Amino acid sequence: MKDDLFLRGARVPMTKEVVRTQALERLQLQHARRLIDIGAGTGSVSLEAAIRYPDLQVSAIERNPDALVLMAENRELFACPNVDIISGYAPVELDVMADAVFIGGSGGQLTELIDWSLAHLYPGGRLVMTFILMENLTCALTHLEQCAIRDFDCLQLQVSTLAALGSGHYFKPNNPTYLISCSKEQSHD
Repeated sequence: MKDDLFLRGARVPMTKEVVRTQALERLQLQHARRLIDIGAGTGSVSLEAAIRYPDLQVSAIERNPDALVLMAENRELFACPNVDIISGYAPVELDVMADAVFIGGSGGQLTELIDWSLAHLYPGGRLVMTFILMENLTCALTHLEQCAIRDFDCLQLQVSTLAALGSGHYFKPNNPTYLISCSKEQSHD
């Protein structure tokens, strides 16, 4: 989905189209029943997942009051009743298990959110995280190693878009984004 389809707020973050596409691909939602989106912002990941997979139940967690209002407006705009908006500071009390968890914002609680996500994932479930800060990337990689998650991949995405400049054009760069994806280990019963 194009970014300009979403209602936007001046200070509400949104996972951009190229990053969102890569994240959704790595979440592997084709047969999933539930996705948890932590730090959902405008709801772009939650809503695009809900549109692509109408049988998917999505729990979108967000703490920013402006983002919550905007996400609700976007949910109505795209008619996505399968997206539950949860107001709160993650990690939150949530009595569900998920096939996939996306962390788009961590609010300084990254290691706690990784632990919480792994606890709420079914064995074989997917965890995908995006960051723009190198410190968050390093923290996540270190913590995944401590959690004995060894099979993960990590991408740096650097996207530039064509923009006008005077009588010419140039590629205006966006911030690099780091994307980590991994699976929770299968149980060996």
